[in-house]
Amino acid sequence: MAWWVRGLLFENCNCQIVCPGHVHFDQLCTHERCLGYWGIAMHEGRFGDVDLAGRAAVVAYDSPQHMIDGGWTQRLIIDESATPAQRDAVEAILNGDAGGPWAVLARFVGRRVETRYLPIQIVDDAKSKALRIGGVVEASLEALRGRDRAGVVTFENMFNQIHAPSQVIARGSTAYDDGEIRVTTQGTHGLYSQFEWTVTDA
Repeated sequence: MAWWVRGLLFENCNCQIVCPGHVHFDQLCTHERCLGYWGIAMHEGRFGDVDLAGRAAVVAYDSPQHMIDGGWTQRLIIDESATPAQRDAVEAILNGDAGGPWAVLARFVGRRVETRYLPIQIVDDAKSKALRIGGVVEASLEALRGRDRAGVVTFENMFNQIHAPSQVIARGSTAYDDGEIRVTTQGTHGLYSQFEWTVTDA
């Protein structure tokens, strides 16, 4: 099925800035386990006939230090306001079942715990992002200040399966606990970009 989505993608993990695994999964992360999440705000998009504008989701993960070894544990949380059709579409995309960039990441997931449907709050300010799911996560990102003291620090022309080529480097702090995956960070690796994912009919 053809589908496309555009929106905001942001992340925080327990690695020091910058997470080596973000540069390439073959790099060793800072600690024995890389623990983190991706927050997704879908600004516009369609999955077949299903409108995805306004949908939100979180993908939390627990991976080995050498991420390319696989065996990740992953949890998907989808905003509870999504309709059943939207839930199915978002789950198919982010679990990698619908092809596209998340299908590449799915190769490394060894255990996928049950998807949850909860109210997700995402705040998207110019140089900061925030995520809240009551009882599960409180998280925030602040962009690094650039040399000119006004702009932000970026990666340009950076290859990554799910992020845009231009990515803003940030510091993130997270308190996340879903009963399976637990992430606690303070001023560690953060990143955000305006993504675009597209899969056309075969």
